[in-house]
Amino acid sequence: MKIKKILLTILLAACTLTACSNSNTSNDDDSKSVALITDGNINDQSFNQSACEGLEDYGQEYKLNKGSDGYQYFQVNSPNDLQNGINKAIHQKYHTILGIGDEAESAIISAAKKNPKKNFVIIDDTIKSHKNIVSIRFRKDEGAYLAGVAAASETKTGKVGFIGGANNAVISSFKRGFTRGVNDQAKKMHKKVTIYRQNVGNFTDTARAKSIASYMYGKKADIIFHAAGDAGNGLFQTAKFINQARPAKDRVWVIGVDTDQSNLGKYYAKGGQEANFVLTSVVTGVNRATKNIASRSYQGKFPGGKTIVYGLKNNVVSITPGQISPNAWKNIQIARNQILSKKIKF
Repeated sequence: MKIKKILLTILLAACTLTACSNSNTSNDDDSKSVALITDGNINDQSFNQSACEGLEDYGQEYKLNKGSDGYQYFQVNSPNDLQNGINKAIHQKYHTILGIGDEAESAIISAAKKNPKKNFVIIDDTIKSHKNIVSIRFRKDEGAYLAGVAAASETKTGKVGFIGGANNAVISSFKRGFTRGVNDQAKKMHKKVTIYRQNVGNFTDTARAKSIASYMYGKKADIIFHAAGDAGNGLFQTAKFINQARPAKDRVWVIGVDTDQSNLGKYYAKGGQEANFVLTSVVTGVNRATKNIASRSYQGKFPGGKTIVYGLKNNVVSITPGQISPNAWKNIQIARNQILSKKIKF
């Protein structure tokens, strides 16, 4: 009997130690926790900010706190810091880790291989053949096409512009969609529209974007669409500078990207009139996509190995009415319906 009691005591002690160990493992990797690694300024009024808003929405819906047992975002200021940002999230025991853009690809692949039990997400790029990575893509060409229809419909000078950010596939998709939208609508309206196109080379060089915008407006472009992230602020600065010296009726326009950027277009025209130079914005619902994938992970339904594509069909990609004229808005809706019915294919 004494021997049995001794063995029982040892067994209970061992079970207690095992339970403690399992408890620590659970705390070390809370299956509900989500971290977002940005590819630039959190408050960029664009892609990063929208993704962060989606993460906040996720936390609120599931009543989670910021921290390793809930959700958090890590701001990364340069591509060289992406791996460090991901490693920091791993070290702090986040279970699902989201990275943004093609520059995060190698860092996410490396982390996913070393941490096969964690979930990884790349937003705005595709990574194939990894069961613990989900890719999220957006039909940028669809939204940009509608921006092109708007620009061709509204231009008074017959000259419009496009300013891209980095030289990558995503920006090329924006450029192609916008160019085709302008050309198709111009053809329908029997008018000639010239398109100026140039990339900044990155998403941070505001001064470079400002210089490009000055050149395009100087060449009589009256509408410029940008897909340049934080660098796009240079375009807004240029448009504001030009418009402040003109009557509101002679303003030059900006088409915003990723979020409704109309708040960036407020200014006072010559004579003191309050006005706004944002014609419309092409909205990419990064917030909705971020919340959706975080929620699926929370519910134990993480779609590992898949690529999820969002576009006009599910209203994640859209264009705002902004200050578009009724006739131009009608043209946009016709084009949207043609895309959805696949009469316009990309």
